[in-house]
Amino acid sequence: MSATLRVGGLVPLTTLDYPGLLACVLFCQGCAWRCRYCHNPELIAPRGEEEICWDDILTFLRRRQGLLQGVVFSGGEATLQNALPGAMATVREMGFRVGLHSAGIRPESFARALPHADWVGFDVKGLAADIDAITGVKRSGLANWRSLELLLESGVNHECRTTVHWQLFDLDKLRRLALRLRGMGVKNFVVQLARNGRQLDPQLLATPAPHGAEDFWRELEALFPHFELRQDS
Repeated sequence: MSATLRVGGLVPLTTLDYPGLLACVLFCQGCAWRCRYCHNPELIAPRGEEEICWDDILTFLRRRQGLLQGVVFSGGEATLQNALPGAMATVREMGFRVGLHSAGIRPESFARALPHADWVGFDVKGLAADIDAITGVKRSGLANWRSLELLLESGVNHECRTTVHWQLFDLDKLRRLALRLRGMGVKNFVVQLARNGRQLDPQLLATPAPHGAEDFWRELEALFPHFELRQDS
């Protein structure tokens, strides 16, 4: 099954995408959501114009054995591909730690991938009632939060992160989200400020942080055992 994995891009070395490890990132092709702030719109279509053959990926990884520590499957939404669990298992057999970036678009598919992951970066899009307006897909909030429950039940090491564009969020929404996550037992929370360059929805404009944001970040630092603010240019 892993021979059919569709990979739309590769970052050969990163220290950011799998915390604590030197890793590469495989950007899996295809996504069923249309998040308005998406900065990789070329990965949304099921097939990409510049896909990388899986055999070439394996050749690359063999050359990096002993140099790289981890391989991150990102997207798009990697878990939508039936080939993902087999590809993750193959990479683990090669001696790499396996990371997964996912929003849990289809909980049953997310559940199949979880046993093959050593670490998950899970995208919590927002409070369940607010998510459809971000993704453009009905019932996406239910799927996102069901997959979060599966992740927390699994015991797999993880971080939860939320991408914030200030046209889609305010501090009150973000506070209610953070409190909900902490109440569920989330210990590691990251806020990623949306990039202001290329975005799927051109109606989203660069918007300054609201008044009180700096105090709010300190509030989150006190709420979670580990909180991080990531700001992309």
